[in-house]
Order: sequence, then structure tokens, then C-alpha cells
Amino acid sequence: MTVEIYPAFSVPFGQRRHPNAEALNGELKQLLLAREAEGTRYANPHPSLKQQRGVFESDFELFSWPEACVQELKRFCWESLGQAIAELNGYGAREMAALQIYSHTWYHVTRKGGFTILHTHPMASWSGVYCVDPGTTPEDYPESGVLRFHNPHHYSNYFMDAGNAKLRAPYHHGTWSIRLQPGQLVLFPSWVQHEVLPFHGDDERITVAFNCWFGSKDP
Repeated sequence: MTVEIYPAFSVPFGQRRHPNAEALNGELKQLLLAREAEGTRYANPHPSLKQQRGVFESDFELFSWPEACVQELKRFCWESLGQAIAELNGYGAREMAALQIYSHTWYHVTRKGGFTILHTHPMASWSGVYCVDPGTTPEDYPESGVLRFHNPHHYSNYFMDAGNAKLRAPYHHGTWSIRLQPGQLVLFPSWVQHEVLPFHGDDERITVAFNCWFGSKDP
């Protein structure tokens, strides 16, 4: 008999690409940069993280905007998240219809030197990041602006030798970095530590983010 190997403590992530990303992102970019230019009107008045120089963070009401491009992005994100939740929890149509979604949604515009420190999103079950424009990646900075997730198995590399030094995914140590592509949506549990490394492009890195938690529509 052979040894059965299975992932006992796995972390579910989800990814999806918008089928019409070029057109959608063009409209989103124009709108988001215009709102950023209005200064404090759409800026987050009480950021939970220290805002780094070169980063604009909006308030948390993005998906309430009536513009068609924003509402299309909202539909895409909620549809994708709903599929992931249904599959991971084994929910059918009735259970999904009974769920009430609550959320914070915002966007970041990151310019040269900007980054986001390591953090989690407490009081939410799921988070997501959608890429409007990843910005350019200078040859000298291949990790410019990457979204980096940290392995939650904090004790997994306390002792390293030939028996565990080269474990393959999903059992590996360390971090997982994603270079976002236009139209790419990444879904992840809100408790996973993540950060954005310093951006070194001469243009803008634009992303939309959200945190979600759920209740019941029943009285």
C-alpha cells in the first residue's frame, strides 16, 4: 500500500477574469482617476492602515455609485464570490438566495513608491481584489506592485532540513506573490495576511478591493 497524502489545512483562493476587461477597465480607469482628482471628496476620511505616500484610498462606498461600469464590476464580483461560496460550503440555490451580503468596497491608485503594509481584514469572511490597471513593471524591479500573500502556517519552517526544504505547492513555505493582470479578480479569506510591494512604475496601479460578510434575509 502507498502513503495517502492530502491537504488537511488548506486555504481556498479563487480567481476569475472579466470577459470584457479592456472595455470595462477603460471606463473604470477614467472614472476613478477623475474622482481621485477631486481630492478629499471621495478619499477615505478614516483609513484603518497608515496611508503611504503615493497611495490614494477611496471611501468604502464604491459599489453604491450608479455609473454603469461600477455596477457591471459589482455584478461580476458578487457573481464570482457567490459561485465560490456555494461550492465551498455546499450551498444550493435556496441557501444562496437566503444570504444577505454586506460589504465595504473601495479603490486604490498607487504611484511610484507607494505600497500597502502587511495586514488582514477583521470582521469579514471574504475579501477580493480586482485589477483595473497593473501599471508598468520596470526591468530593474520585477516585484514592483505585486500582491503578496503570507503562508498562515507560521510554524511550518521553524525547523528546516532536506526532508521539508523543497515542499511543493500547496505544502510549500513562505509567500505567494501574484502579479495582477487587467480584469483579474482574486478572492481570498479575509484573515489571510497580505500586502502590496512598492510600486516603481511611472504610471498608475489601479485596483478595486472589497470585504464581505453575510447575514440572513429571513426576519
